[in-house]
Amino acid sequence: MFDDQYYMKQALQEARKAADQGEVPVGAVIMCNDRIIARAHNLTETLSDVTAHAEIQAITAATNLLGGKYLNDCTLYVTLEPCIMCAGALGWSQISRIVYGASDERRGFSNFAPKALHPKTIVNSGIMEDECREIIQAFFRNKR
Repeated sequence: MFDDQYYMKQALQEARKAADQGEVPVGAVIMCNDRIIARAHNLTETLSDVTAHAEIQAITAATNLLGGKYLNDCTLYVTLEPCIMCAGALGWSQISRIVYGASDERRGFSNFAPKALHPKTIVNSGIMEDECREIIQAFFRNKR
């Protein structure tokens, strides 16, 4: 059995893939029954789709694998706090738990739509926060 840090490291690997592709480096994994059932990263540039966030890609992959639209008993690990759009999708998915690394004061759901998630969803933040924040900051430093 692995811990939150292990799964966040997996999400960071996805974030690095995004950065290598010129995407904003956000990575996500969804875990269910002690195994990763979905891995994803931002694809907004690749797909020319503003909705192609890592969380949305992971939700789609996980629900396709499970054969249903709900992610009860699943945990999302994501390197950056979900935006309002992703929080809404996660709410509809009824995901049991969300673990994120770095907070997003500018676009994160907790500042703008804290009730977007399903009422039973448990949220934990700050897991490997420094590493998650650094990959985003380094990406934007290099862009400028």
